[in-house]
Amino acid sequence: MTKIKLLAVAIVLLAVTSAAQERRRDPLNPQEVDKIRDSAMEPEIRLKLYMEFARVRLEKLQQARTNAKLSATEKDQQTHDALQDFADIYDELQENVDTFADRGNDLRKALKPVIEADTEFGAKLRAFRSSIVNSPEEAGKFEFLLNTALSSVDDGLKDHRQLLAEQEETFKHKKDKGHKNDGKQQE
Repeated sequence: MTKIKLLAVAIVLLAVTSAAQERRRDPLNPQEVDKIRDSAMEPEIRLKLYMEFARVRLEKLQQARTNAKLSATEKDQQTHDALQDFADIYDELQENVDTFADRGNDLRKALKPVIEADTEFGAKLRAFRSSIVNSPEEAGKFEFLLNTALSSVDDGLKDHRQLLAEQEETFKHKKDKGHKNDGKQQE
């Protein structure tokens, strides 16, 4: 009988785990996934796509808040989904920046629009937070997710600025060495 109980517990745990995994949605739609896949080795294009997709999620956030046709429950769900999708996409953007930097890619040109987007994303998230601050109930529903997203964007902005400064220095020296080597080869 003990084996039957253990088997039953294992089945219940498996069912709960798989149900939790099923609820986890991909923040990107199939067309977006294809675009990302097609730009796998091109940092500028890939990062630009992630910024574009993050902007779309912030637009969805705004639309959910202003859509008079939605019930309160639908607004809350769409707001939550847009915030979660934004956070997930922004995390992917961060991971891609880190991966390309670790590979030694020159990200100077790609990082400038990323830094601008970080500033834009932070402003939009803060505006959203300001719009719900007068409703403690509503603010409580999104506080954790919103604070997490804001923290990610703020940290990302700091990291991206630092990486850009490091890359400016690194590639400046590589360029200088290249010119010195060119001169030696011509002699």
